[in-house]
Amino acid sequence: MKKIKEMFQSKNSRNGAYSAGLAGIVIAIVVVINLIAGQMPDSLKNIDLSDTHIYEISDTSVDMLKNLDKDIKVQVITELDSMDSRIETFVKKYAGLSDHIEVEWTDSVQHPAVLQEYDTDGDIIVVSCEETGKTTTIAFSDIIQYDYSSYYTTGQMTESAFDGEGQLTSAVNYVASETESMIYRTSGHGEETISSSVSELLTKNNISTKELNLSMNPEIPEDCRLLLLNAPTSDITDDELNLISDYMENGGKVYLILGDTTKETPNLDSLMASYGLEKVDGYIADMERCYQGNYYAIFPVLSLSGDLGNGIDNKMVLMLNSLGLQKVDTEDDSVTVNAFMNSSANSYAITEDSEEKGSYILGAVATKDESKLTVLASGSIIDSQITGAFTNLDNLTLFMNTVTANFDNVDNLAIESKSLQTTYNTPLHTGSISMVTIFIVPLGILLLGFAVWMRRRKA
Repeated sequence: MKKIKEMFQSKNSRNGAYSAGLAGIVIAIVVVINLIAGQMPDSLKNIDLSDTHIYEISDTSVDMLKNLDKDIKVQVITELDSMDSRIETFVKKYAGLSDHIEVEWTDSVQHPAVLQEYDTDGDIIVVSCEETGKTTTIAFSDIIQYDYSSYYTTGQMTESAFDGEGQLTSAVNYVASETESMIYRTSGHGEETISSSVSELLTKNNISTKELNLSMNPEIPEDCRLLLLNAPTSDITDDELNLISDYMENGGKVYLILGDTTKETPNLDSLMASYGLEKVDGYIADMERCYQGNYYAIFPVLSLSGDLGNGIDNKMVLMLNSLGLQKVDTEDDSVTVNAFMNSSANSYAITEDSEEKGSYILGAVATKDESKLTVLASGSIIDSQITGAFTNLDNLTLFMNTVTANFDNVDNLAIESKSLQTTYNTPLHTGSISMVTIFIVPLGILLLGFAVWMRRRKA
């Protein structure tokens, strides 16, 4: 007994006890940290380590979720054991940003009846709002998108984009919204078709589009919130001009994108002139703000205020073969013209016979009482060949801002998908990380402390 007592009173014993106590404290700290981390919301504890930040949620979505005042149910229906971890991680992080969003995970294997309820094979997200009675679904294939063209070259389809934020934000906004937004697109004047990328962004903003031939309709429909003339190559008729003018006198809103045409368009010119805008002769060549020496490929000077500047990060917009506008006086003092895009002062309006130097308007919003006329000097701003090749530009964002600015209580919530063309560093199995943090690290510290105690005891 005396020897045992002396052993515990020795210097080596005290050092060993100290090391063991220190190891115990470290273990306790690690356990407490893990307990605290386990109670943190998914929006904070899911760290985005992907190359293209697929889990990053933009300020646009954050603000929308912050202002959400209706309860939203997000039901994920899939085989939970084989669910894509990227979708799972994103849904948890997204839902963690609002107390109004409840996520329900439904295993389609254990609950096959749910597949019949929604007429699906599974792998969908059902977003619903009881207050509005609206429901919409998101297919997993709409979130993780594939490049089908690669099948013809490699025999395999490759993942191309991740659209978790865009799809969820659009769905939540749709089911929570009680407003309807409708755009009517004119036809019969050689108008350009809307590209798939623009159509997708309009859909994400819950904006529907319909075609309207003014020559075949005695009036513009009552549900028309915006009349779009997308780059017509021929003029509207006198009757169509009267129809549009009457529509605008009653507070209507018109979006005119000038078409690339050599034809005279006196009626369209008259419409613009009544709102203080006039088309100049020729194409605009900018000697100062051009793309790689091509004077007709212009980076306009942006003057964005209010909602028009939302989400404009790079402040870079590219336009090709643009016409130009300038302000003109009107007899109506209530008309105001605000240009949001201009060429530089070192620009020219060039025709076959002349060159007129000046700074020209490339995009403007003109208002008269409750009516509004938005004019773009070139349809190239939404040309898929430009938006597809220069994905870093703000062309589509600016266009959508100018569209949604025509609707009351509608913000541009269209979020573009994120590329999946790079390799991810994102851990797919968080359970292994937890195992290391909770057990292996503390055990290592304990073994290290025991080894130090034994070494000192032998010394």
